[in-house]
Amino acid sequence: MKRGFIVPVPTGQNLTRWATDVHNYLRDFDNKAVEPQTILMQHQIGGEKATVDGLLMWDTAGYPVVSHDGAWHQLTMADGHAVLTQDTSITAAAADTAYAVQFDAPVFANNISLDPTYPTRIVFEGGGLYRVSFTAQISSTSSSTVEFRFWPKVNGSNVSGSTMVASLHNNGSTIVVSRDSIFQFAANDYLEAMWATDSTSGFLEAHASTAYAPASPSVTMSISRVQQ
Repeated sequence: MKRGFIVPVPTGQNLTRWATDVHNYLRDFDNKAVEPQTILMQHQIGGEKATVDGLLMWDTAGYPVVSHDGAWHQLTMADGHAVLTQDTSITAAAADTAYAVQFDAPVFANNISLDPTYPTRIVFEGGGLYRVSFTAQISSTSSSTVEFRFWPKVNGSNVSGSTMVASLHNNGSTIVVSRDSIFQFAANDYLEAMWATDSTSGFLEAHASTAYAPASPSVTMSISRVQQ
């Protein structure tokens, strides 16, 4: 038996259940399969009760859970995140026309990537709830009011009620617009960041670095999984 092995204690009067727990521990701690000092997390097989706070188990759906206030709560593992930017300015060839933002290669990413065939598509390898933060720098070469619209598209369909609208009426000015939302994605779903303007004088502006400040991308998107 490995050093550090902890036999599970009974959590109720059901000794048959406890015997099953001990059996599972012995199976998981097979001397030939487990390295010294390694402790495997017990897998749930159904019916486990969160009677004590702080119990850790492995859910059969593929993630760890911890007991708290009489319930099992999922722990999010450190995967499913990305930061994407577009380091050049983005223009619209036509007014009142939807365009998908094409991002540069991710600054860093885990289980999220750009589709090599359709580089505007951000592909999610694992399902779950994701926090998506989107920021764009809008600018215009017109003194008239120019309107911009931004919205997400999932698997080729617009997300209902999601459009962000902003406008500029000062020639040469730049403002930042942003939104933070939660999305539910299944494995292999893809997300696109869409935009449009009612005038081709409106564009998404990137700024070059200066002697005292780094460059500024025209668009930034950060993604992190908050629940599997």
